[in-house]
Amino acid sequence: MPGRLAVSLLAAAAAVFPACLVYLLISFPYPPTPPVVHASLSTVPQAWSVYSEDFYPGGDYVSFPHGRVRYWLMGPEDGDKVVLIHGLSIPSIVWKNFAPILASHGYRVLLYDLYGRGYSDAPQVTYDVSLYTTQLALLMQHVHWGNAHIVGLSMGGGIAAAFATQFPQLVNGKVSLIASAGVIEDTDISRTAKIMSSPLTQSVSSLPPFQYYMRRLANSSSLSQTTIDPIQEIVRLQSAHLPYFNAAVASSLRDGPVRGLEDSFTALSNLPIEVLLIHGTADKTVPYKYASKILTLVPCAHFLTIDGAGHDIIITHATQVSDALVQFLSTKGHMHTLTHSRTSQSHCQPPPPIKNDGGQHVFV
Repeated sequence: MPGRLAVSLLAAAAAVFPACLVYLLISFPYPPTPPVVHASLSTVPQAWSVYSEDFYPGGDYVSFPHGRVRYWLMGPEDGDKVVLIHGLSIPSIVWKNFAPILASHGYRVLLYDLYGRGYSDAPQVTYDVSLYTTQLALLMQHVHWGNAHIVGLSMGGGIAAAFATQFPQLVNGKVSLIASAGVIEDTDISRTAKIMSSPLTQSVSSLPPFQYYMRRLANSSSLSQTTIDPIQEIVRLQSAHLPYFNAAVASSLRDGPVRGLEDSFTALSNLPIEVLLIHGTADKTVPYKYASKILTLVPCAHFLTIDGAGHDIIITHATQVSDALVQFLSTKGHMHTLTHSRTSQSHCQPPPPIKNDGGQHVFV
């Protein structure tokens, strides 16, 4: 009897398998649907006193296919145009000590929140390099900027390098990379970060009970603190209250411009674009060695090292970094050509040194 049953089952499977195979071959997929778009800090009143929609002057929203984007324009309208791109988890509040300095020097500054952070919506998509570069290209088109100097911080440095190679016509000759990611090796991403960014962990963390727990935890932490660091508070509020913030950060770590951009940096070195690298020796998030790695890929870049500065370099050393950036941007034309070997500085024409008034070592 068991033998007959087994034979019957095999016969049924043999009959069904061809039908399933034919179905798979001729079936047509469902039509594509727009991505789900999750809310921004505009729905989190707890954040408004720390980082409001009008944190900078000239704020507005624009709607793109992947959701609304919050941006600000500050500085004189006829000033040289500069775009500031923030990093992985902290939105444009991170430029609070930096952007006003650039504006006071006469630059027209464009700041914006990347998708999934701050006041920009969080589309439920893969957060790869193209998502971020096209976001900036669309934003520049919206504000009618034909080109601009590009400044990227941390992950924003990787975005800046990729943007310059994908849209060189939108870059006005200069790219500045501050504590830049883009070429981080897997061994320097902590095991905790890898686990927390895994799809399984993100699926669990998106469940309502977990979200409720995170909100309770964030609220209790805020109440227990006598003084609140606005940067840390915004990260905590995003993690607790924005349903797709953690997934956006996780996807950026796995799929985005944190690593794997060696080709973009190499291509950047072959463009008629000057590059400034600024990095602190005490950076534990993007270790200092990665500035040297980028320099091997972009060998004619100007290189400014700030002793003792960590990853929060534009907070702790805002004046020194902005002074170096203003000097770099204010030099008219190209300080040196880029008709050089990609692997050696021997063919680079030496650029004028960046002034060193803050006790830091300078390499150019």
